[in-house]
Amino acid sequence: MNPPIPAWADFVGAWDLFRDPVICGVAAGAVLGLLGVHVVLRRMVFVAATLSQVSGLGVALAFFAGIHLGTEVPPVLGALALSLLAAVLVSLDTRRLRVSRDSVLATLWLLAGGLAVMVGDRITQEAHDIAGILFGTAVLVRPEDLRAVLGVGALVATGATWAGRGLVFAGFDPDGARVQGLPVRALDVSLLVAVTVMVAVSTRALGALPVFAFSVLPALAALLAVRHLRWAFPLAALLGALAGGLGYLAAFFLSFPVGACQAVTAGLFVLLAVPVRLARGGE
Repeated sequence: MNPPIPAWADFVGAWDLFRDPVICGVAAGAVLGLLGVHVVLRRMVFVAATLSQVSGLGVALAFFAGIHLGTEVPPVLGALALSLLAAVLVSLDTRRLRVSRDSVLATLWLLAGGLAVMVGDRITQEAHDIAGILFGTAVLVRPEDLRAVLGVGALVATGATWAGRGLVFAGFDPDGARVQGLPVRALDVSLLVAVTVMVAVSTRALGALPVFAFSVLPALAALLAVRHLRWAFPLAALLGALAGGLGYLAAFFLSFPVGACQAVTAGLFVLLAVPVRLARGGE
């Protein structure tokens, strides 16, 4: 027999247990949705995918170091360190190697995913955590991870909002931005660092799958739905927050993995935005 479907009263009655993961999903979704507009506009989608995957490997290596090497490394620090290293590699000029940037990203993504699974196979004590890191099964969120997401998210969202117009200008027309005196290189690096740090702390808390989804899908839905770019940023943040919250609710009531539900919820927003765009004649 199938287990009974939980009632709303069950969720409300256990709110103290579910509060932190819901807040974490909403906060991460909102900030990553905001950053995602820049990610989509700059065609950095594969950068976001690679960083989330590499962050997962960083967490797995932190577990490995604690179990087999006797060296306690905070998992969020492992995610951050490896993600920053990947960001440096992504930012390098690959023309001397005569390979495309996408090839570098694909290599990093595949290596990180494969190594995370291999490392996970050697740390059976944390096997459930490795699955959560890769696919997002974070039913519960540690208080320290919530604080990291909220603290980093507040700083990143403030900085991205303050520098928003400059980031858009530098992304669309870097030569024109330089003529206007904007520090294009500094803006590009700042955006990459902001995405990297936010992805790292969010991956530790929620898993790579929902983090990648939050970084792309709410922004894509917002860009499809609105006429003016300035409205895409708040709408993407709102859709990201809804994906984080509603995805958790769907997982609770339908008994599915949390990360998968959050990713699918974000994807549904894209599907809903497509007819909105078509109704405007694809303008």
